[in-house]
Amino acid sequence: MYLPMNVVNCPHCGKEVEISSALSHQLEQEILAKEKSKHLKEIEDVRQKTIDESKKKIEEQFSHQLKQQKEEAEAKDLRNKELIEQITEMTKEMREMRREKDEVKLQMQKQLAIEEDKIRLDAQKKAEEEQHNKITQKDKQLTDALKELEDMRRKLQQGSQQTQGEAFEQEFEEFLKSHYPNDNIIPVEKGIRGADVIQEVWDRNGVYAGKILWELKNTKTWSEPWVAKLKDDKRSINAEEAIIITQTMPGNMSYAGFRNGVWVTEREYILPLADSLRVKLIELGIIKNSLKGKDLKMEALYTYLTGTEFKNRLEAIVEAFGNMQNEIEKEKRYFANKWARDEKNIRQVIDSTYGMHGDFKGILSSAVPQIAGIDGTLELDNITEQRKLLE
Repeated sequence: MYLPMNVVNCPHCGKEVEISSALSHQLEQEILAKEKSKHLKEIEDVRQKTIDESKKKIEEQFSHQLKQQKEEAEAKDLRNKELIEQITEMTKEMREMRREKDEVKLQMQKQLAIEEDKIRLDAQKKAEEEQHNKITQKDKQLTDALKELEDMRRKLQQGSQQTQGEAFEQEFEEFLKSHYPNDNIIPVEKGIRGADVIQEVWDRNGVYAGKILWELKNTKTWSEPWVAKLKDDKRSINAEEAIIITQTMPGNMSYAGFRNGVWVTEREYILPLADSLRVKLIELGIIKNSLKGKDLKMEALYTYLTGTEFKNRLEAIVEAFGNMQNEIEKEKRYFANKWARDEKNIRQVIDSTYGMHGDFKGILSSAVPQIAGIDGTLELDNITEQRKLLE
């Protein structure tokens, strides 16, 4: 049975005793206070235990992490040390490879320099031969040109000086076009600052070689400012050569010559001077073109000599020579054996022949005629000598 809150059993007599509400409330407060104190103590114990366990766990984790970091640091130091050693070794190998590459490059440069000297000498020899042939061919042209120029001079003497000059310019243009069909002859129009005719030189392969600037003068007196003006015109169009054709030469010059950077010539010597200057420009153009891309050629040659293709070709050549040498050795052994057998058979035949001839002479005496080759002149040494020659 449950008793009312204000009724309790007496611990001595066991009777139900009614207590007052105040006392009941006081008892409840005391019981609650005890329970609360007990509960708080349990909570504090649990909290302290939890803190201790967490602290211990954190210390263990920190110790583990510290140990792991220490091990990682040691491993990292070891790796760094190994990397430093590898880098040092690689740097040493790279320096050695660079030194070997520089040596190979230097040898290549020396070889290329030798080859360039040879090519240059060959080109110079060829150019000299071509120039000699051209000079020989131009002898007849010179005579014809002198005749043409003489006819031109007589024609230019007719009419006024200006008319003569214009006619000479036109005939001179036709003269250049007829003698140099590969060149581009450009007349300078009247009223435009510059010389009279521009000759663009092109070789027979269609390669541009340079410009020749012509100034035609039809006066009976020489004027020194012509030279300065033609030099300015030459610079303005980037011409390689400039020529003044005049009837009257400077006081200290005869026929033709070079004066302050400009050629000066009489009309009779136009053709040989033009031929010489054209040959000079074409030869210079050939030399310039041959020098273009020299570094690229050196690099290409170095790449080829250090590449797989060159290596394979050398290996194929060495292998072919090796096979040829083996075949020669086999043939030598075969013929040595064959010659030894043949020598033995020949010796046997000769001995038998000598024996048979001796038997006949013993039986028939002087009735046996002398036979060439059986009287001792045929010897095995001759055969051996021939075999050595064949070897």
